[in-house]
Amino acid sequence: MKIRDTVLPVLRPVGGEEEVNAIKESIESGWWGKGPKVAEFEKKFAEMVGAKYAVAVNSATSGQDLVLKALEIKDCDIINPTISFMTTAVVPLWNNCTSNIVDVLEDTMCLDPEDVRKNLKPNTKAIIAVNQAGVQAPIDEIRKFYDGLIIEDCAHSCYTPGAGTQGDVAVWSFQAVKTMPCGDGGMITTNDKDLYEKLVPMTWLGITSTYSRVKKDDGLTGRPGYSWDYEVDVLGYKCYMIDLQAAICLEQMKKLSKHLEWRRHIQKSYNEGLAGLIRPPVWSETVQYYCARVPAAERDDMIDYLADKKIHTSVHFKPLHKYDIVQQNREYPVADREWRKLLSLPCHPGMTQEDIDYVIYWVKEYYKEKNITSYDGKTVIYHGTIVTED
Repeated sequence: MKIRDTVLPVLRPVGGEEEVNAIKESIESGWWGKGPKVAEFEKKFAEMVGAKYAVAVNSATSGQDLVLKALEIKDCDIINPTISFMTTAVVPLWNNCTSNIVDVLEDTMCLDPEDVRKNLKPNTKAIIAVNQAGVQAPIDEIRKFYDGLIIEDCAHSCYTPGAGTQGDVAVWSFQAVKTMPCGDGGMITTNDKDLYEKLVPMTWLGITSTYSRVKKDDGLTGRPGYSWDYEVDVLGYKCYMIDLQAAICLEQMKKLSKHLEWRRHIQKSYNEGLAGLIRPPVWSETVQYYCARVPAAERDDMIDYLADKKIHTSVHFKPLHKYDIVQQNREYPVADREWRKLLSLPCHPGMTQEDIDYVIYWVKEYYKEKNITSYDGKTVIYHGTIVTED
């Protein structure tokens, strides 16, 4: 097969005229900051995920941080999984907490309830449970022995039916390559009215937004106006979403079902086309990443091989406990063994069927060149010779 002229990215956002027009509308409206589009998006998003309240923020990272600050969770221990983005490990540090990183389940790469149980401390006040690649974390199992705060990290699960309903509060991401991207942005959803009312002013230095103080009638002239005065009763931060972001999200929301359908088609195509050569990931409704497992001894070489064929791949994720800033003094048998096999293949709504077939073809060609006839995630067969991975 002829090698492509351009690189096939592992992830990418897909927008069009609708997003351009939505931004144009916001620009021409004069509301570039937090305004009517943010309010509309918060309402529609809460409805979509089945939450009573939603607070739009500038990133999921800010969202997690705000939740901890609103609930005054500090100077304590916070548990999070080692297979995750750096957010979940460093946000506890921002709040003077210990980042207690636990091992993961082999199949889903979500945090392991048994390792959570073993590493609970008397001062563990929160658990950040990541829905890895859109697969829901086993929060119901953790609830059998832990009744403290659980933040459900839904950065990868927009929208997996039922996501955001397991924990006490959920945080979502609209970063550039997520399933509903707007460049960057996030959302906090909750059914807790008290928490919601604490979070809203905290997104802007303890101030109610300008838009919330707009009046249809100023009471004096009969003309629109706004109340310029405000109080600051709480310590706040500057992490609200703006209308330019929300305008894109509202358009992406309309396309979400179609985009997810195509992601699932890519997932099915890889599962079938590469059957017996890779260990496929657990089925995901969002397929934020297609995290295949390939022979650990071949993984890095395969990355280079596919790059030569203009196919961009990645690894999601290097275990957090391997970073010096949050290094832990204990063993992670599952993560240390399995992450060396992880290889994310391209998966995004910008791919064509030809792109999918191209990836499958070159992965197969790699196996042929290496004389690998089979791989199940534990053993590699090199033309009849069985090699068992450690």
